[in-house]
Amino acid sequence: METKILSPNELEEAADLLRNGEVVAFPTETVYGLGADATDEEAVNKVFEAKGRPADNPLIAHVSSVSQALHYVKNTTPLILGLMEEFWPGPLTLVLEHNGLFASNVTADLKSVGLRMPNNSITLKLIEKVSKPIVGPSANTSGRPSPTSAHHVYHDMKNRIAAIVDNGETGLGLESTVLDLTDEKNPIILRPGAIGMEDLQPFIPNVTFDEHLLNEDEAPKSPGMKYTHYSPTEPVYIIQKDGIGWEKAIQLFEKQGEKVGLLASEEIIQQYEKRVTNTFSLGSDIHSASRLLYAGLRYFENLESSVILAESYAEVGIGKAYMNRLKKAAGNKYL
Repeated sequence: METKILSPNELEEAADLLRNGEVVAFPTETVYGLGADATDEEAVNKVFEAKGRPADNPLIAHVSSVSQALHYVKNTTPLILGLMEEFWPGPLTLVLEHNGLFASNVTADLKSVGLRMPNNSITLKLIEKVSKPIVGPSANTSGRPSPTSAHHVYHDMKNRIAAIVDNGETGLGLESTVLDLTDEKNPIILRPGAIGMEDLQPFIPNVTFDEHLLNEDEAPKSPGMKYTHYSPTEPVYIIQKDGIGWEKAIQLFEKQGEKVGLLASEEIIQQYEKRVTNTFSLGSDIHSASRLLYAGLRYFENLESSVILAESYAEVGIGKAYMNRLKKAAGNKYL
């Protein structure tokens, strides 16, 4: 299968492919998604096949409007409607009880489903043309860093999917916040994102964050809860401010004969770039670091670096999401 690269002006062709059961990658404000008709089981199976993704991991369904979302939800409440009005379109996925209209492999046979209205006008038009929700797991092979450009998607999905709608680089760079509202008395953030706990607390004062790791027998309600994610081909180590520090970490790996890559802020890179093999700048603050993290993890592939040292940030605001992804990429390896 030859993978076509489509421009935003070729949405009709992309919609035709989706209506005919094909898989099309699409842009959002977070990362690129791997789209298929969320009511077509065979089409959704092609998504799992392209990603090499375990079928017990549920998929998020993307909608073009609140009214479209409500057509697939079993119950609505003032809280659900209020959150949709406040945060949609945007990087917030709501896990709600569905009414059985989705393909069973979208929900992994759970009674709940994740729904999101992405803040990308191109994709909203695409979903409108398809007239059905489309699934949208990150458009990378399972376990790899998520794609923030069409180039990243093509690298992983060439000849695996029908097409990619190219809308340039994404704005946020990290996947959406996932909020479980199946029990409104106990709302839980299953995955952190750009919308943090502090943003949700005015609407849900009792919201909590799910810190536990799933075992092999548990069914995840959201992507990113169970399996290894975001991993580049080289081992990643996180450098903490209260750890051994950059100088000692670089010395440690130099003695071991490793070629070090730095994934860090511009300030750190300026200090150590002459000491290491390759560098990738995460910019000057946590917002740029979050946007560039996946691109940085991918950057070192096929370069000489044999180990990546990555900068940690405080786990507040979007830093919570950044560290969630970085810890998974590093397998929780700290220095």
